[in-house]
Amino acid sequence: MQLAMHVHHLLYVAAGGGGLGSTTTPYQLHIINLGALAYGLAAIGPGVGIGIIFGKFMESIARQPEAQGRLTGFLWIGFALTEALALIGIAVFYFLK
Repeated sequence: MQLAMHVHHLLYVAAGGGGLGSTTTPYQLHIINLGALAYGLAAIGPGVGIGIIFGKFMESIARQPEAQGRLTGFLWIGFALTEALALIGIAVFYFLK
């Protein structure tokens, strides 16, 4: 609860505080900022996943170098599926605008 209040306050201040003469409410500005925050959080998972995929690929090639040709296809399929999550995250950001 405390974290939510701090994030709320930070977004309010970052949006300009909704001062005098503002034509939008602070809550409208929060939705835009929350979209950027959501994409930032959505990029963490794919970033970690891609790191794990490439790390395990390097580990498997170090253990069995002759399997590199077969494993490379699986590497790119895994990378593409993981990167799709980040692209979905940025699409949600634009849909919230």
